[in-house]
Amino acid sequence: METFADLISSSVPVLVDIYAEWCAPCRAMAPALKQLKDIQGDNLRIIKINIDKNPQIAQQYAVHSVPTLMIFKDGKQLWRQSGAMSAHELNKIVEQFK
Repeated sequence: METFADLISSSVPVLVDIYAEWCAPCRAMAPALKQLKDIQGDNLRIIKINIDKNPQIAQQYAVHSVPTLMIFKDGKQLWRQSGAMSAHELNKIVEQFK
């Protein structure tokens, strides 16, 4: 199994969605992320990290609210935002990092 560091070291942009099961805005993000994946295909990898099951990642990246979305490429964090977003908004951001 790949580690988080391995996952974010990709030359393809990696969108990390840090979420919680109990979070309504996080659940609302699921259809937007699926739509974004349909648009981007192999040009984007999407990883969902449950904050309750992976507190060390939340601590490492100082995540204090969910959902928190981050884009990594080649192991570097390029973008970050907390709060739900539409697939259209996310797609515009992802396009900047391709």
